Amino acid sequence: MSSLDKMWLSFASMGFMMISMGLIYVSRNKINNRLFKFVFAAFAYILLIIGFLSAIYIVFSGPTGRS
Repeated sequence: MSSLDKMWLSFASMGFMMISMGLIYVSRNKINNRLFKFVFAAFAYILLIIGFLSAIYIVFSGPTGRS
């Protein structure tokens, strides 16, 4: 994976984590319907896990070695 691709993947993982943070806040404090709460929270946690795993991949894959 090139350095530019790793940069875009890191931006996507940070975006997923920010979106999940907002969705968890909304599901806990703004929504009263239990079904919508569950759907928002489940989607938020899925995004959080995807963002976390992609960030772990970026950190442990190391530099690309290309100039």
